[in-house]
Amino acid sequence: MKALYRKYRPTKLSEVIGEPQVTSSLAKSLKTAKISHAYLFTGPRGCGKTSVARIFAHEVNDFKYELEDSYPDIIEIDAASNTGVDNIRELREHVAIAPSKGKYKVYIIDEVHMLSKSAFNALLKTIEEPPSHVIFIMATTDAYKVPDTIVSRSQVYTFHLADPKTMKDHLKSIADKEKIDIASDALDIIVSRGGGSFRDTISLLDQVTNLSSDKITAQTIISALGLPENQQLENLFNAYESGNLAEISDRLKALLSSGVKPEIIAQEIISQIIAAPKATLLPLLKSLPEVQAPFAEAKLLLAFTENLASLPPQITTTATPAPTAAKPKTTPEASIPETTPPEKPSSNTFNWDEYLTTMKSANQAIFNTLAKSAHRLSGRTIEVIPKKPFYKNILQSQANMEVLKKYLPEGYSLKILDADQSIGQASPTKDSTLSQISDIMGSDIQEVKINDGDPF
Repeated sequence: MKALYRKYRPTKLSEVIGEPQVTSSLAKSLKTAKISHAYLFTGPRGCGKTSVARIFAHEVNDFKYELEDSYPDIIEIDAASNTGVDNIRELREHVAIAPSKGKYKVYIIDEVHMLSKSAFNALLKTIEEPPSHVIFIMATTDAYKVPDTIVSRSQVYTFHLADPKTMKDHLKSIADKEKIDIASDALDIIVSRGGGSFRDTISLLDQVTNLSSDKITAQTIISALGLPENQQLENLFNAYESGNLAEISDRLKALLSSGVKPEIIAQEIISQIIAAPKATLLPLLKSLPEVQAPFAEAKLLLAFTENLASLPPQITTTATPAPTAAKPKTTPEASIPETTPPEKPSSNTFNWDEYLTTMKSANQAIFNTLAKSAHRLSGRTIEVIPKKPFYKNILQSQANMEVLKKYLPEGYSLKILDADQSIGQASPTKDSTLSQISDIMGSDIQEVKINDGDPF
């Protein structure tokens, strides 16, 4: 059985969907017989550049287009595999030969940006003074890599990814013709996953047709493709925006344990942020594209913890946190948003439980971190001993220290000690990045050091 993408690939300019700025112009040039000797088709992968090139090559020669046909006057060259100057010199030797059946000999050069500099120079000589029977159609995803000397001698057509409505209507038409029973919201997911590429989107529709003998629903596709639920991502966003490290950890663990791959989680988050940009979520775009093997899970976890430091400017007016001597540069410093504060205790004595109760009302997120810490009283200085190294960096940020000190009884001061420090003895310092991963993954990850630091 023929794949749906091949079955529904257009064979005429009039059948091409979503590129009227290209097809109408090409159709007019055919009608008026004003044919250029060189065309440059640019645009993202899967948007139809090569398909339109083949259609135009057939129509300019009045050839009937069948997907499996082969005409000696239509020559396709993959520039990614033929990058050298010798390949282009061989082409130059053949262009002088007249077409055997059609009016024109058409060369379709795909991924033309992959040609070497010397190959481009050789191609330029042919494009500058081509035989009247030769047409070059060059296609590329990276137009900026094509020399200006080539671009200036070509008619340039820019292709675009299909908008969601156009793509959904096209999928619905195919589904109706193929008698595929699929829900509207399921089509929305396929359109979103396809990213505007006709090839990728129709291939995905082809893939999901075998998922169920009944109606294909959104949940069917989510389960089969291992996609995160929208509510799961919304919960993760809320945890991130609140600066709640523990909740971020729980939400990520739930997603990963349900079988969703970290790369898919990152892709879905990126898509949602781009679709509906939000200032507090934009910093995630710096790290999420790097979530891929190896260590994709660790990169996903760190994408969220690293960017906690980006939240304070978006949600508070507190000044930039001051650096501390004990904090490595690579360790993020997260500031936790303050809620409506309670009355400051008027007592001149200190009671830890009362302080925690006050802090719970003042700022739930700080309370969550503080409640996991030990403490001791040294004169009128309260020394807090966090459970984890990363908690120290959170508590001692300038924004959070201001909140912590604000609700101390008068005459008392606060000091954040190293994590797990017992009285008179400090625990060994751990790498901050390893500590973050260890905190989130719930295990004690150790760094293995080889003599002289060389693992090889």
